[in-house]
Amino acid sequence: MKQFLQLGITVVTLLVMTSFSAFAQTGTISGKVLDADSGEPLIGANVVVKGTTKGSTTDLGGNFKIGNVDPGNKTIVITYVGYQSKELAVDVSAGQEAKVGEISLPVDAVGLDEIEIIASVAVDRKTPVAVSTIKEDYIIEKAGNQEFPELLKTSPGIYATKQGGGFGDSRVTVRGFNDENVAVLINGVPVNDMENGNVYWSNWAGLTDVTRSMQVQRGLGASKVAVPSIGGTINILTKTTDAEKGGYLYYGIGNDNYNKLGFSLSTGLTENNWAVTVAAAKIEGDGWADGLQFKSYNYFLNVSKMINEKHTISLTGFGAPQWHGQRQNRHTMQTFRDAPQGIKFNSDWGVLNGDVVNAEDNYYHKPQFSLNHYWTINETSELSTAVYASIGDGGGGGRSLNSEPRLPGNGAAEYGPIDFDAIAAENAANPDGSALSYLYNSVNKHEWYGVLSTYNKEINSNLDLLAGVDLRYYVGHHYREIKNLLGAQYYLSDDDVNNPNRAIGVGDKFSYNNDGKVLWEGVFAQGEYTVNKLSTFLSLAASNTSYQRIDFFQKLDSDSDQKTDYYNFFGYQIKGGANYNLTRNHNVFANVGYFEKAPGFDAVFPDNNNDDINGDAENQKILSYEVGYGFRSTAFNANFNVYRTQWKDRTLTASYNDASTNQLVFLNLTGVEALHQGLELDFTYSPVSTFTLRGMFSMGDWTWQNDIQAVNVLNEDGEVEAVIDNLYLKDLKVGNSAQTTLSLGLDYTIVNNLKVGATYNYYADNYAYFEPNSRSGEDFRGIQPWKIPDFGLFDLNAVFDFEIGDISASLYGNVTNLFNTEYVSDATDAETIDNVNVYYGIGRQWTAGVKIKF
Repeated sequence: MKQFLQLGITVVTLLVMTSFSAFAQTGTISGKVLDADSGEPLIGANVVVKGTTKGSTTDLGGNFKIGNVDPGNKTIVITYVGYQSKELAVDVSAGQEAKVGEISLPVDAVGLDEIEIIASVAVDRKTPVAVSTIKEDYIIEKAGNQEFPELLKTSPGIYATKQGGGFGDSRVTVRGFNDENVAVLINGVPVNDMENGNVYWSNWAGLTDVTRSMQVQRGLGASKVAVPSIGGTINILTKTTDAEKGGYLYYGIGNDNYNKLGFSLSTGLTENNWAVTVAAAKIEGDGWADGLQFKSYNYFLNVSKMINEKHTISLTGFGAPQWHGQRQNRHTMQTFRDAPQGIKFNSDWGVLNGDVVNAEDNYYHKPQFSLNHYWTINETSELSTAVYASIGDGGGGGRSLNSEPRLPGNGAAEYGPIDFDAIAAENAANPDGSALSYLYNSVNKHEWYGVLSTYNKEINSNLDLLAGVDLRYYVGHHYREIKNLLGAQYYLSDDDVNNPNRAIGVGDKFSYNNDGKVLWEGVFAQGEYTVNKLSTFLSLAASNTSYQRIDFFQKLDSDSDQKTDYYNFFGYQIKGGANYNLTRNHNVFANVGYFEKAPGFDAVFPDNNNDDINGDAENQKILSYEVGYGFRSTAFNANFNVYRTQWKDRTLTASYNDASTNQLVFLNLTGVEALHQGLELDFTYSPVSTFTLRGMFSMGDWTWQNDIQAVNVLNEDGEVEAVIDNLYLKDLKVGNSAQTTLSLGLDYTIVNNLKVGATYNYYADNYAYFEPNSRSGEDFRGIQPWKIPDFGLFDLNAVFDFEIGDISASLYGNVTNLFNTEYVSDATDAETIDNVNVYYGIGRQWTAGVKIKF
């Protein structure tokens, strides 16, 4: 027994000595990877010993360490999505740690630095705002067939929903404010509709493929242009021109015949300093619910020329022509339960002559082109100028049906598609041949031109001054046209005073025909002062918004009132803030701002005509402030902030279907006040390079502050149908957005080339949107709108990188709503829960794709 024990001790001793000997014969390599421009650590950069499988990824501080490296002269390769790769020679000694220090990676794009100046990108631990940044690699891995706003759902204070589920019909709110009150900038250029402030995400369906990074700056934001955003700023930076030659091919499939084919190609920076990048994709599918077929194309082009050390010019163009069926009408929960299709039921499509015909659809093409000039005047000053144009062409389909017979749908006739053949037969039987029923398009075209120029001057090492101009010209063309007469010979129209009693056909205008013009002149200035651990800024901006309306149907061509005067609204904003880095780990910040925002176009012309102009329209007034705290370490990052936004003289417009007349009617409310306040927390934990845990929690308290009186109810022709004496809104919860959200997500690299991720999102305290007219009775005082049941959703994703000879490739897989959870995402309030109309959220969806890079 004693001999066995001695033998065991000897064996263990030999093993330990052998392992120490082996360890002593190898060394380690350590260092830190930084962004070459900002000096910020690059989290998740790959560092590999060339010619081996040994490597590491950088932690939250940008640090890496590679162990068990054989001695000798080695080369490490550092790569990170969106940055130029770098090789570095390292001399490794046995038993020693080779410290390579800080390694700076430049971006792999021409002109990106200048774009970031125009776009006002917030810098961590310097810019005193609450911000979440989503990088290109995250978008590539998580997107799948999610729409662009959904990529923001893991950020605090964000609620994104697909609404009816049509392609591109998503909406997003920030701190309870809809996109009308959230500035959306693409490469620094504003894209919110100039008349109503809305953002139609179907116009930008290709952004997922060409976005380099996206920042959500909640609250005041870091935007220097004269854009008074109440909820925050969504700041999107697209690709510019890749500095390295290459490209990719992509093919993906998914549920409901989802199919995507795309490519990208870049020349890199040539010897004569030209660079060109092009990208394009085609996406089509049947849609998740009935009647939601879609087809979309997107394209991107950037041509850059570095003229000399002082001047660079860059032309960027992108667009996404698309058509998709829609589900416009919400229904009661009982209707969805009774429908054989369940929550996929859609009442807004039908069949004519054996073909699918959509009673509600959308088609649009809104290309945007921008010519940028970057001028380095001297060592301390530079001028960046963007001249841009956007031409929108398209609209949305609708119906005016005398009856809506239904075809049997899974055995239940009342839930089947619309029987357009029966409607066509009804039209054909009309003795005079005119249409009793028809389909139409509501057309919204526009031309938009702008100039955005920013001058930056470094006064000294502590003080930077910035100033610029923001000029815009916009004209929108709005009219309705016949889309399909459904078997009739013509439609009788008496809408045009210049040509009354017309018999019109397909493509002819009717109902309304008007233009809206908007002029915008803005100036801005900002000072940034940095000394040691303190960073401060003070920003001033002023703008004049001018509205003019031209009516071609309700006014004679000879009438001087066919074109109104311009109505001007001067607004200004002042905001400031400070960030103080207490230590290398801790920082605090605060900001405050006040601004006045012009009322919307509809608030100035509330009756949709040129006669009843609202001379009492006032600027909306907003006071906002917040304080925050940040923590940074090699393994754990966290941010916490508290905010309060007071909104006075809010412009609020609403539309709803009048049950008594079955017609769309409108309300224009002024003098409404609201208070949005809350707290937000987000964090990232990465104890080892192969594992990252992300999380966020936000809790809001968003309420209406006052009742309003004497509100006119208008029909589609702008005529007053009724007057509501009182609307009881005080203390009601702001609806249409979850006031409490939570997210937890993890990414785990199983082996060097296989990474998996999972995300859980939870939504609570989401109140139904309520039609203001429903709050006109004393009995409704203080009665909260219906509260949507809380729900949580799981998403999964995976990416597998592999090589095909000298070509690298990646396989992607994504599943959203993994457990096919049934939940209500949007709701319109009613007197009883049985009458609440809802959209159910989208069920389980999946995509798989392969990208070949060259």
